[in-house]
Amino acid sequence: MKTIEATRLTPAITHHGEGPVWLGERGLGVLDMLAGDIVLLDESGATTDRITLGTVVAAVRPRRAGGGYVAGLERGFALFDADFAKTAEIPCWSGNTVRMNEGACDPQGRFWCGSMAYDLAPGAGALWRLETDGTKQEVLGGIGCSNGLGWSQDGTRAYYVDSLTYGLDVLTVTPDGAITDRTQVESLAQDGFPDGIAVDRAGGVWLALFGAGKLIHIDADGRRDAEITLPVAQVTACAFGGPGFDRLYITTSRYALNDPEPGAGAVFVAEPPVGGFAPFPFAG
Repeated sequence: MKTIEATRLTPAITHHGEGPVWLGERGLGVLDMLAGDIVLLDESGATTDRITLGTVVAAVRPRRAGGGYVAGLERGFALFDADFAKTAEIPCWSGNTVRMNEGACDPQGRFWCGSMAYDLAPGAGALWRLETDGTKQEVLGGIGCSNGLGWSQDGTRAYYVDSLTYGLDVLTVTPDGAITDRTQVESLAQDGFPDGIAVDRAGGVWLALFGAGKLIHIDADGRRDAEITLPVAQVTACAFGGPGFDRLYITTSRYALNDPEPGAGAVFVAEPPVGGFAPFPFAG
């Protein structure tokens, strides 16, 4: 198995770093999830802005229609203009025991985001979808900790992580957004707590293992063939970025650590043999 060592790109700029996303001219967006902030970085790793989007921010993606952004916030979805000023909010529930926790857009331009209970109660979360017309729908219930989600570049395969199942799933999603099959293709029970993912150009998946200090790569045929190691345990998420989408940006966390490593909360970067592609934008 090939081992790649990640390089530290930034100081510890987040408490619970999550949801990296390449935003074109705005550079890299990194979420300080439980602070509700997006931190914008240039290619050198310098912070260019830090903007509060809500009490929690779970995922951000660019919008195709008129620019701006779509986000998963604590209890639902929100739309923002190009300067991250909120223009609309679409709540999904009203309670305070559950929050959004990761999302992505599909090739049709719909935004999906999943939830989890603050206390990780099994089955309390769900997978939600925001349609391009602004309506929302609960697509999949009984989720423990909705985490990594991403589509292959050709749109034929969707990968999904419910961390409490300790597996990587493949979803069969119809063009109208219905899930007709969910199959676990990789068990991670012996590896660590599966977290965020990034899909590369070959249809393989990089998967962050929270608590294990690494990411593993699973190719399109289901073989583990590489790993990326970091000097911090709590590795949370990853995303391809840069002009050619050849760099893998990796977020980390110092959440609940009494003695965090110096790099906990920093952004790291690695250059895998196969790069990625631009995130699918929201079409609403």
